[in-house]
Amino acid sequence: MTEIVRLFCGFDQREAAGWHVFAQSVIEKSSIPVAIVPISMDAQRDGTNAFTYSRFLIPYLCDFQGWALWADGSDMLANADIAELWAYRQGWYAVQVAKHDYKTKHRAKYVGTEMEAPNADYPRKNWSSVILWDCGHYMNRVLTPEFVQDRDGSFLHRFGWLPDDRIGELPKEWNWLPGEHGANPKAKLFHFTEGLPSIHAYRNTPHAQAWRLYESRAQQSPEERIAEMSSAR
Repeated sequence: MTEIVRLFCGFDQREAAGWHVFAQSVIEKSSIPVAIVPISMDAQRDGTNAFTYSRFLIPYLCDFQGWALWADGSDMLANADIAELWAYRQGWYAVQVAKHDYKTKHRAKYVGTEMEAPNADYPRKNWSSVILWDCGHYMNRVLTPEFVQDRDGSFLHRFGWLPDDRIGELPKEWNWLPGEHGANPKAKLFHFTEGLPSIHAYRNTPHAQAWRLYESRAQQSPEERIAEMSSAR
């Protein structure tokens, strides 16, 4: 029986369009069954978005069993088959992430919107925006709702409950930051971390055109989609 990928994605009502664009891109490119689960269960306790801390509850939500993926989702676009990312699972690691090491070029994010905020540098920045979770790993069993509630963002986003050797590495192409690192047609997942291409200030971000293409596809009526599929045959 084919295993179903459990893909948890952040959902913030202010970025609802971006979430649907990401889901559209994942579904169209996936060669294996994917269960896409939107998560929005925080009270924005420090002014961040509505899923900042809930990503750390994924092992708990999965009953500390099996594997799962986390992606911020709402500001991302899949450019490859999610099966490729799923294939990186290695049981030694509690989590696997793209280990970015950079200084931001953008001192603010979501410029010109109600979500505009400072964009500070900090250790392990953006590591937690894509996580391959071993939910059954014994070191992840501390991640109960009480534990997560009692820890601050810096501890959680830097995977403070884990020793470094239990944090595995994913290729950076699976969490590529076009606004920071430029264009990369070979990237597997684009992360528009400064702001979506639908925002005026980011309309010319590398790969913005690809995002807008999926935006239009996500908005197609059934009749338009059927007509497009028929013409492609």
